[in-house]
Amino acid sequence: MRILALVPGGIGDQILFFPTLDDLKKAYPDAQIDVVVEPRAQSAYRVSKSVHDTILFDFKGSNSLADFANLLGVMRDREYDIAISLGQRQTVGFLLWLSGIPTRVGYESGGRDWFLTNPVPLNQNQYAAVMYHDLLKGLGIDTPCPELAVSVPAKDLQWADIERKRLGIQNGGYVIIHGGSSQLARLKGIDKIYPVESWRTIVRDFQKKQPDLPMVLVKGPEDDDFVADLLRSTPKLKVTSPSNIGELVAMIAGASLMLCTDSAPMHLAIAAQTYTLALFGPTDPAKLLPQSERAIGIKSSTGEMADISPQTILQKVWGG
Repeated sequence: MRILALVPGGIGDQILFFPTLDDLKKAYPDAQIDVVVEPRAQSAYRVSKSVHDTILFDFKGSNSLADFANLLGVMRDREYDIAISLGQRQTVGFLLWLSGIPTRVGYESGGRDWFLTNPVPLNQNQYAAVMYHDLLKGLGIDTPCPELAVSVPAKDLQWADIERKRLGIQNGGYVIIHGGSSQLARLKGIDKIYPVESWRTIVRDFQKKQPDLPMVLVKGPEDDDFVADLLRSTPKLKVTSPSNIGELVAMIAGASLMLCTDSAPMHLAIAAQTYTLALFGPTDPAKLLPQSERAIGIKSSTGEMADISPQTILQKVWGG
């Protein structure tokens, strides 16, 4: 059996879809599961245990007829038995219908879902991973949504061990900070950046109260300015620059606490079962965090990240 999942969105969306893929593999253990994913999010599948292959397609790009024809050709050539579509674009539904895939699952969309064979009600008022998992009801799978989980390659775990030794933190725990945000979020005007001055206050408070507790700052490819600004006033911070998502998860998994904004690393921390304290501006933590004592969201009352005071965060850290 061959199953195709079409999953638009960034790395965070892919991680949130992992429980659906994992339960799909559990229900069809001999099936080959492929995923159609945007190029910017393909790296997420380095830590997936259920996906056989990824097919690149820019769902939100200005796709030509040739782009759609190429994707259609792949779907026909591989002769999939089931297709699950996370998006609601009618063009994608039409493409699935043209592909001849016999079972096509997606969300109900007010009469625009007639290209689907098994439409599923869309409930957006819940944790996103659970909302995605609801799609399995279209296949008669009505089980509770499992927790996020990842499978980290052994060489990435080894890299993290070496990296911790380099940073001098091979023994004991540490706090890991991810304060960056994707360039796409910035271009869209989505406020996911917490000010450097506020991070500085938090770091200094940690260093005062727990001077022996290492603090590790994650530096991604788009975080140069953020990291440089924070290091100017808090030079004792340690900096790690994982080269891939597996190395990042391995570093997060070794931490005692993850401090971050609403971002893909937040979902990775939850999957790694690291205690996570995440900051939210305009987005809703109820839809992006599971109900768990290990994941705490702090929501700005104004929708502006800068309006979350460092004292509010520190109270959560030290006051429980």
